[in-house]
Amino acid sequence: MDIKPFKTGKVRDLYDLGSNILMVASDRISAFDCVFKETIPSKGIILNSISAFFFEYTKDIIDNHMITSKYEKLPPPFNQNEYFKGRSMLVRKIEMLPIECVVRGYLEGSGLKEYMKEGCICKIPLRKGLKQADKLDEPIFTPSIKAEEGHDLNTSYQETVNIVGAEIAALLKQKSLELYIKVSEYAMQKGIIIADTKFEFGILDGKLILADEIFTPDSSRFWDIKDYMPGRSQKSFDKQYLREYLETMGWNKMPPAPKLTKHVITQTMSKYKEAYERLVK
Repeated sequence: MDIKPFKTGKVRDLYDLGSNILMVASDRISAFDCVFKETIPSKGIILNSISAFFFEYTKDIIDNHMITSKYEKLPPPFNQNEYFKGRSMLVRKIEMLPIECVVRGYLEGSGLKEYMKEGCICKIPLRKGLKQADKLDEPIFTPSIKAEEGHDLNTSYQETVNIVGAEIAALLKQKSLELYIKVSEYAMQKGIIIADTKFEFGILDGKLILADEIFTPDSSRFWDIKDYMPGRSQKSFDKQYLREYLETMGWNKMPPAPKLTKHVITQTMSKYKEAYERLVK
């Protein structure tokens, strides 16, 4: 049988199975909105396994779209093809919301840039004098509008209300903060700081449902507690290593993406693997 996805994203392939979808995490990697020709071995299996673990771990906070990630429980012919083993998740088909729900516990990335310029993030004022990677007084909900291509656009809570309505916006904020607080406390016990993370939600039968991927190195910024020192960039367990390498190349961040060396591939793979082993094993 010729199995073809109905949608191919930067790193995942989606297969339409009627009322369900099979999400398959490939070993492709992207940075600065470019997908590289080289792949990161086992990356898809690692991301899928982390998401499956945290979907189960956070079910007391909110229901999610996962049906199963077990290979033997996938429908045929996917359970008869070794490629899909470990990297596939059967999920319920839901109506996705156009909001990316970002929670920040530390000052970094686009939040740092906005704070340095405006003294706030997504119109949330922060106290003066914060340094790069400082822990915020409390986690903040900083939504963005999902873009089909390019970077998502930071927005305000009020704009979120305008897009999805006051009731859904309040739920998105509440559940996102609850998810971040629970899992960041868990990660701390494993020696990892979750500086920030993002969630996606949808609606099924009038109910808010957690979807996509959660607490993976692609959707979160992980730091090692042992090396944590505010005022500078932190050592990461995510693809920040790859981004920093690319910044040294003089690449204009436009396609085509530069070739990744074997050393960079190996180092990137080790970052993903260590995050998995610390958080899930």
